[in-house]
Amino acid sequence: MAIEPASLEELDTVVDLWVDLATEQRPHGTHVLAAENRTTMRERLARHVVDGSVLVDRVDGEVVGFVSFERTDPEMSVDAVRGLVSNLYVVPGYRGAGRGAALLDAAETELQERGVDVVQLEVMAANVRARSFYSEHGYSEHRSVLEKRVGVESHTKPNDHD
Repeated sequence: MAIEPASLEELDTVVDLWVDLATEQRPHGTHVLAAENRTTMRERLARHVVDGSVLVDRVDGEVVGFVSFERTDPEMSVDAVRGLVSNLYVVPGYRGAGRGAALLDAAETELQERGVDVVQLEVMAANVRARSFYSEHGYSEHRSVLEKRVGVESHTKPNDHD
């Protein structure tokens, strides 16, 4: 496997893969719209490519996976410097061969070299496969995000009005 920094020439390919990633997350409950965010993500990923925080996996010169990451410097005093893996994606035909693990490991190594003590990432609660993958690689739940739709009829428990 050749895990290396993405080049600007590969930016559109990485953006296409991000659109695939976002599309695959829709059944798991994400609110992110894939095609509608293509331009925004192209700009964001371009910044990552320039600063070396997008790595790609290539097979015969073709990009088959990517990971993007960043060091997150907080405005508050903390006891650990955090890094964030914001996207990790492997083309379906190449999954199950350790490519995702290699991308994740490379991102963690880069983040550690940038002074990070802990790495965080987000995964959709309903994405059991991804949750299992990250658990197998040492990630555990650190914070829970709860969500509620507003502006729709509220559901009440029996006897709430007694």
